[in-house]
Amino acid sequence: MKKFIASLVLPFLMTVPAYAMDVSDIVAKANQTAYYQGEDGRARVKMDITDNQGRKRTRDFVILRKDMDDQDKEQKFYVYFNRPADVNKTVFMVWKHVGKDDDRWMYLPALDLVKRIAASDERTSFVGSDFFYEDVSGRNPEEDTHELLETTDNYYVVKSTPKNPDQVEFSYFKSYIHKTSFIPVTIEFYDKHGEKYRVAAAEKVDTIQGHPTVTQGSMSDLKNGSKTVLTYSSVQYDLGLPEDIFTERYLRQAPMDYIKR
Repeated sequence: MKKFIASLVLPFLMTVPAYAMDVSDIVAKANQTAYYQGEDGRARVKMDITDNQGRKRTRDFVILRKDMDDQDKEQKFYVYFNRPADVNKTVFMVWKHVGKDDDRWMYLPALDLVKRIAASDERTSFVGSDFFYEDVSGRNPEEDTHELLETTDNYYVVKSTPKNPDQVEFSYFKSYIHKTSFIPVTIEFYDKHGEKYRVAAAEKVDTIQGHPTVTQGSMSDLKNGSKTVLTYSSVQYDLGLPEDIFTERYLRQAPMDYIKR
């Protein structure tokens, strides 16, 4: 699988650093590539959820993202669901913070209810998919201790162990980070018994506005046999999104001028 994905990533090479990178530099650059390219961004997303019996459900949504500083840390996300009808106008919003828990909200239009998502719920299913809430907006690298296990021709293989293991369901995860694009091509999660149980994969990569961008990714649950695939389209960077659309006011009144672009 990793050889197949490497063939997708290789055409989108960036300049290889001439110096040996420290593991903290590798993790920071991979995090920047995965979540912080450009000053802001927008994408349409199709989510296909397939259970262990082959039954499929589809959800369509738009992601808006804005960085709040130049340190690749403070950031805001706005996710607006279009389809199917039972999730239409549902909104998920995140304010990522430095040194404290992120703020997360969910607006449920059927109940006209704004719900705060507790930090303890961030590693639970995101709208019934194999992705967790934390997968959508990203895990803070400072929450884990990182070790460079191996350097291959194509990858940095990094083991990340949580500093607070009682707060998560995994014991560690391994990331296969492409050495030139710094895209985390595969991330393998291991449970408390050391068994691999979840796998995230970058299945397709394109260069958009000079940025290597995952345009198809997946999360597989190896224990229950389900898989969720995210396909990204209409990806744009540096739109000049206003900060005020990432506020509670716009949970009920979506910024359609930016969502429908």
